[in-house]
Amino acid sequence: MTTDTLDNPARFGSGHAVKRIEDEGLLKGLGQYTDDLAPAGQLRAVFVRSPYPHARIVSIAKANAEAQPGVVKVVTGAELVAAGVQPIPTNPAFKRGDGSPVATPPRRALAHERVRYVGEPVALVVAETMQQARDAAEAVWVEYEELPQVVDLEAATSPGAPVLCPEAPDNVAAEVRIGDARKAADAFGRAAHVVQLEIVNQRVAAVTIEPRSVLAWVAEDGRLTLRMSSQMPSGVRNSLANEVLGIGRDKVRVTVGDVGGGFGMKTGIYPEDAAVSWAAWTLKRPVKWAADRSEEFLSSFHGRDQRAEAELALAEDGRILALRLRTLANVGAYATATGMVIPMVVGPWVQTSVYDVPVVDFHIRCVLTNTASTAAYRGAGRPEAIFIMERLMDEAARQTGIDRIALRRRNFVRPEQMPYTNALGQTYDVGEFEKIMDEGLDLADWSGFEARHAQSKAQGKLRGLGISTFLEWTSGNVFEERVTVEVRADGMIEVFSAVNQMGQGIATTLAQLVVDVFGVPIEKVRVVLGDTDRGDGFGSAGSRSLFTGGSALHLGAEKTLETARQLAARSLEAAPADLDYREGRFTVKGTDLGIDLFELAGRQPGQHIFTDHTSAVAGPSWPNGCHVSEVEIDPQTGEVQVVRYASVNDVGRVVNPMIVRGQLDGGAVQGIGQALMEHLTYDVDSGQLLTGSLMDYAAPHADAVACEFVTEMNETVPCKNNPLGVKGVGELGTIGAAPSVVNAVADAIARAGKPQAAPLLQMPLTPAKVWEVLNT
Repeated sequence: MTTDTLDNPARFGSGHAVKRIEDEGLLKGLGQYTDDLAPAGQLRAVFVRSPYPHARIVSIAKANAEAQPGVVKVVTGAELVAAGVQPIPTNPAFKRGDGSPVATPPRRALAHERVRYVGEPVALVVAETMQQARDAAEAVWVEYEELPQVVDLEAATSPGAPVLCPEAPDNVAAEVRIGDARKAADAFGRAAHVVQLEIVNQRVAAVTIEPRSVLAWVAEDGRLTLRMSSQMPSGVRNSLANEVLGIGRDKVRVTVGDVGGGFGMKTGIYPEDAAVSWAAWTLKRPVKWAADRSEEFLSSFHGRDQRAEAELALAEDGRILALRLRTLANVGAYATATGMVIPMVVGPWVQTSVYDVPVVDFHIRCVLTNTASTAAYRGAGRPEAIFIMERLMDEAARQTGIDRIALRRRNFVRPEQMPYTNALGQTYDVGEFEKIMDEGLDLADWSGFEARHAQSKAQGKLRGLGISTFLEWTSGNVFEERVTVEVRADGMIEVFSAVNQMGQGIATTLAQLVVDVFGVPIEKVRVVLGDTDRGDGFGSAGSRSLFTGGSALHLGAEKTLETARQLAARSLEAAPADLDYREGRFTVKGTDLGIDLFELAGRQPGQHIFTDHTSAVAGPSWPNGCHVSEVEIDPQTGEVQVVRYASVNDVGRVVNPMIVRGQLDGGAVQGIGQALMEHLTYDVDSGQLLTGSLMDYAAPHADAVACEFVTEMNETVPCKNNPLGVKGVGELGTIGAAPSVVNAVADAIARAGKPQAAPLLQMPLTPAKVWEVLNT
């Protein structure tokens, strides 16, 4: 502990760029990821996966595998069904167009009777070592009867397409209509301008640095215990215990240690989690599975994969009259609850963004295909929606001749309209969107672009300027969170929260909030996360960790300090109001009589002061921003390079500027990756994944943003829905980046004399695609 820390603990509270407390252990190689654990008697698991996108399982011969050295168990889907293992539940609230329930094949721990995508788990081999399990998995012989397959959205919804389940003969798992079709038609009928775009938001992979992993064992207390890489341990426990295994949640404990990235992909239960858990529960020995990179590409949740026909109606002066969407969302072979919530709920909530759109008409269909399921990926519905809106706004400016900045000004929701309820019934508590845009334009030196454009032109390059002004919704729509706060006699304050760390620095941020309340050095704060025995909660998703979990911790810490004040008053024989508190010590005003906080804890039963606190925020937060990018295009090759990137982000109160900036920058790089290079591609003829490794899937490298990259935060518009005034920040950069970069490319192409080609651009903007647009 440094002298500086002891002399001024407040410098480690909110508003300071405190170094992450998580990092020292990780840098020293002391991290505890799931695969680092190796309990005595541990077995290793390997999955046999389908090589076909759609087939009937005729038979599985496993005798040769079972005879291999070290093999303990080989299990099939039929055996799990016979053992009473149930499918992973989906969301029954959604409906098909005829009002019938959501239609999806049962998503099982191991495929039973049919496989529906390449990489689907078919059998599980458990052996003493990893190599023995791999060798035995190759000895499992599965006979398949190949069936017709479909991986493309339009093909899947065409007459005569292969059907994934009989309840959905048209392959539509569920659909929803939102808004007022009649009013929208009237608005389009009287519109002076109608802008139409077909927009594809391509399928992408999360590519977390740590693949999925799960270790399951039966503990001494007889309970099934899991250690796993997950963002939502309580949700996994509930699904596994209540629905899949049916053993009751009191029989299951889920713990989470260090997590090497999640990006939404590690939310909820996977088939592999269920199969490994069943094996451990049955064999009464620890069983571990850790995915390799190929398995992650094949079978983890994918992101995005939506196709929309979008139309924007505008009056003569450019005011928006109505927005109409017809969207197909590829949910893969199994329609998960999250996979359907994203296109049918979350995306629509933010679709009108920062603009005052009076009327909407949306028709959204979730389509089954012979591909891996889609679910959350950083932004989860908001990037898709904002991309549509920002592409429409820039194209509207081109087609109407109205300056794109003026067009945005004309349509922004104004501060005096707050709280503002959008056409989807969502209420923005605060927002000063024009102010944020103006700051973004200044930061990007928007007015100096023409000079930079001339320089690029002199060098034989095309140059374009892009902008996105946008908002997002955060919270996961789960507003309640529980925390515990314990002041201990050993000089530590230990806090527990059900939010989870996954590389985003949340433990540091929570510790800073404790410092704010107690005024003690940050070294005296211990943050405990990831244990369903310590507490339940939604977990970390939807940029909610600080917004909800931090708010609950702040209030819980204040409640604990007030309890300590009452106890100190009794100990010092003074009224609570007569006590001063500063930096871990109570004193009677005007005297030198006092007691240390930790000494006070030592005098209590159990030698601690303990608070169990649950609270809720009043509603979601609505962070927003203005992202401006400049690109150069080599017309000879079509290569696009981002050469300048500037953003101003309204994130409310900032607890740790370094962490927030890291989240914004990292998110922006992921958005740029989707704009320019990332694409999970299935072959339409064979159903095989063509981009199943990092040799084929282009993830962004550092050189993708080797440019002037400036990020600023605006704290002048705090959120009113939580006591901290913070807004979710983890996904904001991703949401703003892709439309800004694509709009910049479209601008460059329009400036090169091809404005008619701008609407044709589809992500990812690879050199081949851009060259083709330039030369068609």
